[in-house]
Amino acid sequence: MEGFDFAARIRVRFADTDAQGVAHNSNYFVWFEVARVEFLERYAGGYQRLRDEGIESLVLESHARFRQPAFFDDRLLVHARCHTAGGARFRFDYVVERDGTTIADGWTTHAAVDAATLRPTRLPAWLAEAIATAAASPAG
Repeated sequence: MEGFDFAARIRVRFADTDAQGVAHNSNYFVWFEVARVEFLERYAGGYQRLRDEGIESLVLESHARFRQPAFFDDRLLVHARCHTAGGARFRFDYVVERDGTTIADGWTTHAAVDAATLRPTRLPAWLAEAIATAAASPAG
């Protein structure tokens, strides 16, 4: 997927589907989170590293656009990339792909906050650097 050097593999569970056998729209945000956490694991030492430093990451906004439905037992790739990291905010973009076809895309915007006060705090330098390195990486 051009512009995305990272992807998480998802298998649509029966529990993810509705009475029509279609993956419920809310699952896409769960799949975005799976990709985001795996991205942070690969490039930044994991989300737990932030938590260990007393920082949480809150979702400020989320968006998904659905192009085709996903069904039980589909094998999906959720491509993720992080950019626009500055101050306390950063953004992830996602593309959900099945067999080479984009079935959905979206984004989430996040704020780093102090875990004790929930007040905004600057991204740690190591995280901003890891995001920049991942964005510049041709092989992810």
